[in-house]
Amino acid sequence: MSIKKMLLCAIVFILAAGLVPGVLAAESGEMKLGVNDRVTDIRAVSVEYTFYVPVRVLAEELRLNLGGTPEDLLLSGETGSLRILKKGKMIAGDGTEWSLTAFNRGGRLMVPLRIVTLFGYSVSYNPGKYLLRITDGNQTLDDNAFAEKFKDKLKPEEPPLPAAPQSAKPAPNPAKPGPSGKIVYLTFDDGPSATTGRLLDILDKHGAKATFFMLGPNIERYPGVVKRMAKSGHGLGLHGVTHVKSKFYASPAAALKEMNQDNADLKAVTGRSTKLIRTPYGSKPYFTKAYRDKVLGGGYRLWDWNVDSLDWKYKSASDLIYNNVVSQVNKMDKHGVRPIILMHDQKATLQVLPRILNYLHKKGYQYEIITSDLQPVNFWHDAR
Repeated sequence: MSIKKMLLCAIVFILAAGLVPGVLAAESGEMKLGVNDRVTDIRAVSVEYTFYVPVRVLAEELRLNLGGTPEDLLLSGETGSLRILKKGKMIAGDGTEWSLTAFNRGGRLMVPLRIVTLFGYSVSYNPGKYLLRITDGNQTLDDNAFAEKFKDKLKPEEPPLPAAPQSAKPAPNPAKPGPSGKIVYLTFDDGPSATTGRLLDILDKHGAKATFFMLGPNIERYPGVVKRMAKSGHGLGLHGVTHVKSKFYASPAAALKEMNQDNADLKAVTGRSTKLIRTPYGSKPYFTKAYRDKVLGGGYRLWDWNVDSLDWKYKSASDLIYNNVVSQVNKMDKHGVRPIILMHDQKATLQVLPRILNYLHKKGYQYEIITSDLQPVNFWHDAR
């Protein structure tokens, strides 16, 4: 290889590893990320020769602590710490500052892969072998051996072939949301209940997915519908055990105990556990910092809402519930904010739910579930 080509490869390596701040532009590809001697599920996105990864997923993979707020995130570990500020810079533990380009992708905060060097990791990049790898000195394979061993996993998947043309175009399904790119999160608290099966039927009819924040005793009482939720791809979350303010908020330890018990009940029925929680009556004012430090320190993700249907208040007054949801969703839409709609798993809500889903369809919304890798939305703006 000529000296000119060697220099060019070195420059590409530095840029691709994210050691030079990138200008945000169109994404130009993904690569699977290796960590020491493993290929992870993390997909690094290339933007202007800089690779970006979801900060929360990266923190979990490297066992770094993630705290703070969306405006001032704090990553910390045994070998260092890093503040990531929304205004476009990062500050290392020794006070050194750098400019930083970060962006949101599907609700995830994407940060340059280069930040791992501040925690003792090195970055290797070889596009010819589809190799993007971070190591901390505990690996046993060198880069060539790693690339050879995992070549089938590292190689990007081939794009699917286009579907064959059809002689007759199928009729459009009115239940399917339009391709507008707008997303809504439907959430239901307090279930499951005797009418959850009917609720799931309505969601299925409208092609909608929802996230259910459930109570432990109700999970034990209605295991069949919980299994159906899991099988159908709905989101599974925790709402505690007692739903009694004096018991759940008796102490931070009491709150954590209820969520852990709720999680154990969920796993006993579905074989799955979850990190998603919603506290009884919402997180304000009772779920203060002491509670959040205790419960979120246990790995849970706190979610509230930004659209309150007030179905718990209006019960069977369907028009009031419907108008309340519509007005709030319209406000979210004007500000470009994804609606997170609070409803309750109760019989009265079934009467108005089809109208709400029809409205969301007409507005072009697509239904997604809440997952643990999304940045939590809560009243405290606690990003943990």
